[in-house]
Amino acid sequence: MERGYLCTVEEAIQRPIFREARVVAGFGGLARPIRWVHILETCDFDTLIHGGEMILTTGMGMQQEGSSPIAFLDSLIQRRAACLCIELGSRLDSIPEDMQGHADLHNFPLIVFAKTIRFVDITLDLHSLLVHLHHKQLQESEVISREFQRLTLMPQSTHKVLQLLHESVGRPIVYAPAEGRVICCPPVDQAQLQQWMGVIPSQEELHNPSEDRSVETVSIVQIAPPSVQNPRELTWAAVKPVGALGQVWAHLAIIGVNQPLPHETRLLDSASLAISQELLRSRTMEERTLFARSSWLEDLLQGNPPDERQLKRLIGPEFEMLHRQPYRVCLLELDDEPLPNSPSGTPELHLNRDYEADGLHLSLVVRSVLERVHFHPVISISHSKLAVLVFDLQSHSAPSKERLELALLSLQKQRPGERLKPLSLTAGISRPHEHLQEAPSACQEAMQALTLYTCYRQPVLFYEDLGVFQLLLNLNDGTTLQTFVQTYLGPIISYDEAKGSELLLTLRVYLDHDGAKQIAARKLFIVRQSLYYRLEKITELLGKDFMQPENRISIQVALRAYQLLYPDKPQNPRRPSSAQG
Repeated sequence: MERGYLCTVEEAIQRPIFREARVVAGFGGLARPIRWVHILETCDFDTLIHGGEMILTTGMGMQQEGSSPIAFLDSLIQRRAACLCIELGSRLDSIPEDMQGHADLHNFPLIVFAKTIRFVDITLDLHSLLVHLHHKQLQESEVISREFQRLTLMPQSTHKVLQLLHESVGRPIVYAPAEGRVICCPPVDQAQLQQWMGVIPSQEELHNPSEDRSVETVSIVQIAPPSVQNPRELTWAAVKPVGALGQVWAHLAIIGVNQPLPHETRLLDSASLAISQELLRSRTMEERTLFARSSWLEDLLQGNPPDERQLKRLIGPEFEMLHRQPYRVCLLELDDEPLPNSPSGTPELHLNRDYEADGLHLSLVVRSVLERVHFHPVISISHSKLAVLVFDLQSHSAPSKERLELALLSLQKQRPGERLKPLSLTAGISRPHEHLQEAPSACQEAMQALTLYTCYRQPVLFYEDLGVFQLLLNLNDGTTLQTFVQTYLGPIISYDEAKGSELLLTLRVYLDHDGAKQIAARKLFIVRQSLYYRLEKITELLGKDFMQPENRISIQVALRAYQLLYPDKPQNPRRPSSAQG
């Protein structure tokens, strides 16, 4: 029988206080749990009850205008009250037959007191019992939770945890991993399982990187409307995600006739935590093994590519799949923010930081996110930076740019390790390459894309999207770009430095919007008259022909070169504060 810390209607009416009471209808619902006792003498109780209450009444609410015994009863049934106890007397001297029939139809217990009884005695008796049972179940929950943790140290720990959870709540348990076989305890037929799985997120949903999933919440859902013909039909479920590091690896559900009780959801939470810890240990060990197997990647990216025979030996069975498969190199850099309660900017800030553990957890999250969308990652890690060879298992051509970007952007929502805030990641991604020997060049492209974050302010940047920066990066030898910038922008740079003006920024915004004055003024947060004044000064410094095609192209390239040379300079217009008007 399903049990929590609440007593059932059947148990309640066996108390001495109910010795003069008798059940007149709704015998099929005597197993309903009672959460609390409530005295109700009004027909307007939409916000007064929340479900699971034993209702005590003299029938006054049934006699009010706009109400009737059958309407009063039906409202209680709709709000999932546990049962109705009526004291017969001057308000109501008997129970109408249609009211009894309606209670029988919905298996809703109808209890009558033929003599006057003090409702306060009933509430005191049952509330004392409920509080006692609650305290007892809290103690039992603590014992069971410790047993869950102990079981994770044993072989087949997940199965043992599921069995203990089933025995503790007396309800069927369903464990649905993102990969692998669904486990039911006890086993059920396929048709029944299919109905239950309708309220558990599918593997396809778990594999969607754009979903922001939490492993903290227990969801109470209704599988199907309760059947009048079968009052013991399993129609409710409590579903809890199982996972860690911001990843959902499975779902654990309790199935029952009635809504799961708080005691049961606490045990569900404890069981999911125990399984999560076991999965995390297992996946961390797997990640260490994968690191060891991908040790060849670091040498490859550093420009020491082994020949094909060496690669075949180092990579092992995956060599045939990877050797001719198009790939991209992705460099992920974790912004190293100050730890909680640490003084910002002090050199000792990260002395006790476990970078290996941070990197391992980050690698695990990255691998999980990429594999969910059918990429095959090979990962190398150094300090707070990951180098990833990304192979697309769904395509024989270049790895999908859009799908890869979506997966990497979803990493911004993750909280690996002990972080209180989501990850702050930047990613530089190379062009597609076909031969592993090209990995050093691909790594250089990814590094160049990563260094241009300050220019683009985009967390994910592909090398093919760098435009003219691809050329400028190769010209950045220390003097060539400096000379080019001074040739085309020197007078404006000198004027800004002397006057504290923003002519250079104005020029870039103006040209980036094809000389559209109204748009440029709006982007610069200035009125058009101010823009006209600035353009006159720019014309005076650069010459009247600065908007001619050849000059304009050169000036725009020089502006991009300036961004590259001085990434710390303000790149975007500043919105005036309210204080400045």
